[in-house]
Amino acid sequence: MLELAGIIILGILAQWFAWKFKIPAILPLIIIGLLVGPIAAEYFSEDGSKWIEPIWNGKQGLFPGEGLFYFVSLAISIILFEGGLTLKRSEIKTLGPVITKLITLGSAVTFFGAGILAHFIFDLSWEISFLFSGLIIVTGPTVITPILRNIPLKKDVSAVLKWEGILIDPIGALVAVLVFEFISVEGDSGFTKTALIEFGKIILFGTTFGFTFAHALAFAINKKLIPHYLLNVVSLSTVLLVFVESEIFAHESGLLAVVVMGMVLGNSKLKNIKELLYFKESLSVLLISILFILLAANINIEDLMLLYTWKTVAIFLAVILLIRPLAVFISTAGSHLKLNEKLFISWVGPRGIVAAGIASLFGSKLIKQGVPGAEYITPLVFMIVLGTVLLNATTARLFAKLVGVFLTKSEGILIVGASKISRLIGHYLESNGRHVVLIDSNERNVEKANEMDLEAITTNIYSDTLMDNIELNDMGYLMALTGNPDINKYAINKFGEQFGENGSFRLVTPQEMLDDNYNPKEGLFSHTDDYNALIELTARHPSIQEIALNDKDHYDKLIEITNNDQDTIPLFIKDTDGELHIISSHNLDIDTIQKGFQLVYLGKPFDAEEMQKLV
Repeated sequence: MLELAGIIILGILAQWFAWKFKIPAILPLIIIGLLVGPIAAEYFSEDGSKWIEPIWNGKQGLFPGEGLFYFVSLAISIILFEGGLTLKRSEIKTLGPVITKLITLGSAVTFFGAGILAHFIFDLSWEISFLFSGLIIVTGPTVITPILRNIPLKKDVSAVLKWEGILIDPIGALVAVLVFEFISVEGDSGFTKTALIEFGKIILFGTTFGFTFAHALAFAINKKLIPHYLLNVVSLSTVLLVFVESEIFAHESGLLAVVVMGMVLGNSKLKNIKELLYFKESLSVLLISILFILLAANINIEDLMLLYTWKTVAIFLAVILLIRPLAVFISTAGSHLKLNEKLFISWVGPRGIVAAGIASLFGSKLIKQGVPGAEYITPLVFMIVLGTVLLNATTARLFAKLVGVFLTKSEGILIVGASKISRLIGHYLESNGRHVVLIDSNERNVEKANEMDLEAITTNIYSDTLMDNIELNDMGYLMALTGNPDINKYAINKFGEQFGENGSFRLVTPQEMLDDNYNPKEGLFSHTDDYNALIELTARHPSIQEIALNDKDHYDKLIEITNNDQDTIPLFIKDTDGELHIISSHNLDIDTIQKGFQLVYLGKPFDAEEMQKLV
């Protein structure tokens, strides 16, 4: 009981420590696991026992027999299902080919390259070498996200790394499974045929079970056959059922089944998908915390001593400096990604929980079977995991600056609210070369934005999920355009520092419009127009106009007209370089107006004769 409680407490403390110091949680988790496991046994325990013993040894331990491996398998299945839920086809419209090549060609380069290196550097058998290389194919979203969260990057770069991390987990797991089947099948007779048949069964049953149960669960949720208070636990039990049933029909197919199930559910029209995702996300944090400590504690000091050689340094450097860049450059050949972006993607490739978890499972099983070289699998993979995470966590920001992918000024625009006026403004900004993201809790508004090819996210402004979204790292402007003044003010206060470094703006309230002496600095567009005025004008004249300016005086006269005209509301100033500048409600941000500048406004076109009088 003390050991189990200790693991949970230490795991959550490690997660808090990682959050506080903005590092991947895998670092403190593995370090804690090694401290309470092999290091404690070697240096701190009088009888040579570990403080936490994952496997029962006759005197102490948490899991008897194969219990630890069953727990690890089920926990990894839940983590992969949660990852599958986050996969949205709409997010990779322009990057689909790049990501597809990374998880196919890139995986092949890593598999064969690292396998050949392991064979010749450590003198391992081909089977063990390729099992090692299959395991280190995977990067991990749980380690990439914390690393990239505080690095402002172009959306394309962060999206490639995010999707590669999520999609490649099951790819690496399946490759490792195939090699494991080759090793496990005894004898030379029918060796290749038997292994390929087993792999075919894995693909067949994994995809079939995942696809079928995903649609069944979605049907039950949408038809309200499951009460709301049982939604999360029924979904969890269904994931476990799919994993176990798939494993019964085809051993090692459970991981594929749960990933397919998560992907299908994540892209279906599921009303409660966000609530389900929040639950699985919290559960994954707890499971990851427990798993890493258990798996690290299960390593013995003899295993760690196997790495005390120059060969370890050689293979680590080869993986990060040769294999990873080669895989990335082959996969991104012919894409729109620039050289510096390819270099950064090559540098960031940390391995995560799936690699460590499956390495522990397969390594222990092969050691029991007496396979030569199997004792190297777990420590070698843990070395790659810990080394890549530590390297990327400490150097990714610096490397981004060195190669020039670090955004010194974030030009993206985050719009809170996806109503018709937000979509109209967002479309105009997008057509003028700005990265725009709309957020709204109303799914219908988000769907309409997506239909206009606008990037929109269904989220609750009061949740913290936005702050963890690495694809919003290039946001530098925040515009709160909802009809609720309290939400607009809350958005400015909560997200202004992170997403509004260049400016945070909100619509004025009806009360502020009545007070000529109070014009908030963050007021947006006009002191005489609130949300209702924008919506009413959009209903009458749903278009955005541009008019050429001559000088500051011309601009001031036009602004005065818009203040007294219910059919026009000023929005932006477009300079001679095509750059857009947001107009605040007090108009103090526009210092210089030159000939060739344009006033961008919502509403009907200005009368030509009236405009001629102003010139």
